[in-house]
Amino acid sequence: MGHGRTQGASMIQAWWLADPENRALQGAGLFAGGCHGAGLGTLSTQLVEPGGPQSHSHPNAPLALTPFPTDSARFVLAVGSAVFDAMFNGGMATTSTEIELPDVEPAAFLALLKFLYSDEVQIGPETVMTTLYTAKKYAVPALEAHCVEFLKKNLRADNAFMLLTQARLFDEPQLASLCLENIDKNTADAITAEGFTDIDLDTLVAVLERDTLGIREVRLFTAVVRWSEAECQRQQLQVTPENKRKVLGKALALIRFPLMTIEEFAAGPAQSGILVDREVVSLFLHFTVNPKPRVDFIDRPRCCLRGKECSINRFQQVESRWGYSGTSDRIRFSVNKRIFVVGFGLYGSIHGPTDYQVNIQIIHTDSNTVLGQNDTGFSCDGSASTFRVMFKEPVEVLPNVNYTACATLKGPDSHYGTKGLRKVTHESPTTGAKTCFTFCYAAGNNNGTSVEDGQIPEVIFYT
Repeated sequence: MGHGRTQGASMIQAWWLADPENRALQGAGLFAGGCHGAGLGTLSTQLVEPGGPQSHSHPNAPLALTPFPTDSARFVLAVGSAVFDAMFNGGMATTSTEIELPDVEPAAFLALLKFLYSDEVQIGPETVMTTLYTAKKYAVPALEAHCVEFLKKNLRADNAFMLLTQARLFDEPQLASLCLENIDKNTADAITAEGFTDIDLDTLVAVLERDTLGIREVRLFTAVVRWSEAECQRQQLQVTPENKRKVLGKALALIRFPLMTIEEFAAGPAQSGILVDREVVSLFLHFTVNPKPRVDFIDRPRCCLRGKECSINRFQQVESRWGYSGTSDRIRFSVNKRIFVVGFGLYGSIHGPTDYQVNIQIIHTDSNTVLGQNDTGFSCDGSASTFRVMFKEPVEVLPNVNYTACATLKGPDSHYGTKGLRKVTHESPTTGAKTCFTFCYAAGNNNGTSVEDGQIPEVIFYT
C-alpha cells in the first residue's frame, strides 16, 4: 500500500490478512485496507488493473480495494448488488477508478465484500446493525436476511426496545413485530432495560397504543416518566413537570389512568405534576362517583393474552323485565380447561337508551376469595343485545374448579335471558379446540338469577 496510509488503515489491513480465507480472497483479486476516521465515515473503492498504480493518498484516505482487477471486481459487485450494477452498468455508469461510498462503516463494508465474494456471513453483536444498514443501502437482500435472522435469534427483553427502534428505522416490519411480541410477554423486564429511555417518541407511542402489554398501568406510567426525563435531557430542557408533559406530547393520552386503582393514582400520577388540575379532578371523580363522568384517557383494559377473543351465551331466548334492588345477580360455573376471563356480557334496559352502574366480580367459590372485580358502568341502547363490561385485568380460571360470576347493577328494569343451558361448549373455528362451561345454581342472594333464567348471559374469555 502507499506510504501515506493511516494507522487505522494498517490495523484493518492486518486484521483482514490475518484470516487465511481473506488472504485467499486477496489472491483472487480482493484487498481491503484503509479507513476514514472512526464511526460513520466516507469509504471509497479504488479499482485498478493488476500491477497498476498504488494509492498514494493523504493520511486521511478512505478505504481502498487495491490491487483490483477492474472487470472481475465490477462483475462480482454488480452481480451481488443492484446498486453496484446500476453504478457500473447503468445509464449513469461511472468510469472513475475511485467510487465514493458515503455513510458506511469500514467493518460493515468489509463484511459485505466478504459475503459477495465467498457467501460467508461475518456478523456479530457489534457489527450487525451497521452491516444491515450497508446491506440495505447497496441492495444485498441475502445479507440483509442473514442480519435480520441474527437479530431475531438474539432478541431478548433487555434489548427489545433497542432492536425495535432499529427495526422501525430500517423498515423491517417482521423484526419490529417480533420485538413488540417480546415486549408484550416481558413488559416489566423490557421497560426497566437501559434501552427503553433511548427510544424515540414515535416508538414510545407505538408501544403505548398496544392492548397487549403485560403490566400494571401504574408501573408503565413510572417508566414513561423516566423516558420523559431522559428526553428532556436530550432536548436540553430543564427536567420539570411542565417539560415532561411537553416532551411526552401525544404519548400522555395513551396512559390508561382509569385502569389504576384510586390508591395507585393518588400516590403517583396525581402528585407528579404532569397532569393538569382538571385532569386530576376528573380522574378522581371517575374513581369515586357514579355514574362515572367521561375522561380524556382510555379505559379499555390491556390484555396480555394472544389469540382471538371468545365468548359464550348461556341463554336461548330473551324476555322482559328484570328488576334491581341492590342484590347481586350470581351464577356458578366451571370449565374443562384453563382460560382467562376478561369480562361479561350483560343485558340492558327495556326503556330505551340508559346508563347503568355495575360492579362485576369473579369469586373462587370454595374460599369465597374475590379474584377479580371492576366497579364501572355501561351504556345500553334499549335493544335486547348484550353489552360488554370488562375487568381491569384478565382473571385466570383453572379447569374443574368452581367459580361464581357476580354482577350488581343499579338502574332501571332490563331484559333477561330464559331457556338457559347447563352446559355450553365453545369450539375454535381454526383449531377445533373445545372449551366446555358448566353452570350451576348459586345458593343465597342471587337476585333470582339461575341456570334457567336471569342476568350474566355471556362470559368473554381467552384460551
